[in-house]
This record gives sequence, structure tokens and C-alpha cells, in this order.
Amino acid sequence: MEQRVSISISDGIADVRLVRADKMNALDAAMFEALVAATERLAHEKGVRAVVLSGEGRAFCAGLDMGRFAAMKENGGNGIAGGEKRDLTARTHGVANFPQAAVWGWRQLPVPVIAAIQGVAFGGGFQLALGADMRFLTPDARMSIMEIKWGLVPDMAGTPILASLVRDDILRELTYIGRIFSAQEAMSYGLATRICDDPRAAAFEVAREIAGKSPDAIRAAKRMLNKLSVDPAPALLAESIEQQKLLGSPNQTEAVRANMEKRAPRFADVG
Repeated sequence: MEQRVSISISDGIADVRLVRADKMNALDAAMFEALVAATERLAHEKGVRAVVLSGEGRAFCAGLDMGRFAAMKENGGNGIAGGEKRDLTARTHGVANFPQAAVWGWRQLPVPVIAAIQGVAFGGGFQLALGADMRFLTPDARMSIMEIKWGLVPDMAGTPILASLVRDDILRELTYIGRIFSAQEAMSYGLATRICDDPRAAAFEVAREIAGKSPDAIRAAKRMLNKLSVDPAPALLAESIEQQKLLGSPNQTEAVRANMEKRAPRFADVG
């Protein structure tokens, strides 16, 4: 796990860092494994009162590793989110499948999670940020629901979280187009909690404040607030069903090939 995610705990605060800076902390199979392992460890770690989630280097997380898309360009393979071919509809982690657990696990932790975001949070990296209770962004940070670029839909637990944060028409626009939006736009959409020059420092300041409160009350508050969200089970399963139908389909494979070959896609008509 340490090759992708590091965890250090001090004064009740877990400092969780994505440590694949040379690849902008992109999500490969090892990163998925490390993220799920991190949430499983922290869920049972006594004395943790808050978590700060960040990425080393110039990006929080650039999304899925480009190697996954290169492989799909060659063979139209399945299961790129988690690595090997998977049945995405299988609920392996409660209401979630394995790739979703890499995001949903942070939402389900009994203590607050603050994501400190610099550079980019694209696609799966954006969904990872959504798993946090709060998101602190640098002024020049950029985000995107980028899955449409690859002929896919967001399928890492982002949709039930987004439904509780963003106005419906804005969510549809961002999902249908996949455009990159700024930290200032993220704030106006309800996707950013704060914009600050040093989000990691600000996250630790808030984490220390949380750690100074009654841990019983903080955990009770998170349980209570989680119950205010939409029922995640149908949304998570819908993500998986739709994504599984898309993966390896002719138009999805064409989207990948067109992007890798830097040309306009030639999609077949449907309907």
C-alpha cells in the first residue's frame, strides 16, 4: 500500500497521501487496492478523529491511468476502473463494488475527511475528492467529470454524492460535456468548501479543530448527516449497470481510440 498511499497518524489526525507524484497520482490497479485498504484500516483505527486526504506533487489525482486506456485501445478490454476484468454489478463492499469502494469508503468512515486539492482532480480523481466531507482547493485547481471523453459514465460512487451537492441541470451539463471547470466554478456549484492558497495547511487546521471536539458527538454527527443523503444503493448499482454495458462497446472503444490517436471520433448511430 505504501507505494501508492501513505498514512501517518498524529494527535488524532490521519494524514493520508497519494504518493504517485510522477504520474499525477493517477489511478492504476495498485492505487485502487491502496485506497480501499486505507479506508478499511482507518475504519478500525482507534484514536483517529479526522482525516486529511491529499496528493503529493502537482496534482491531487489526474484520474484513471492512461495505460488503462491504451490497453483498451488495443483490445477493447473490460474492467479498467479496478484493473483486471470485473463484474461491476457485484456488490463486494456493502452497497458498493470494488472501484466504488475506493471512493465510498471515505464517505463511510466514521470520522470527517477533508480533501486538500491542488492542480487537477479529473474523472476518477474528481470522484475521489467527492468521497471527502469537505474539499479545500487552491485558486488554480481544476476539476472535471471527464468520463464522457472516454465514452464512459462516472461509476466510482460519484453520482449519489453529486446528487446531494449540485443543481440537477449543472450536474447534467458537467456529465454530458465533461468540461474542465475552475475552483471558482466549483465553489459556485457547491463542489468546493473553501478556496485557499494552502489547502493542506487549512485542512489540518480544521482537522485539529474537529479533533478537539467530543469524538462521540463528531461520529454521531457524521452518521446523522450521511443519512440525509439520497439512498446510495440504487444509484451505485445504476452506475455499475450502465458502465458495464458501455465498457468495450463499439462506440466506447472508438472514443478511446479517437482520443489516443488525437482525431475526431466516428461514432455509430444508436436508437
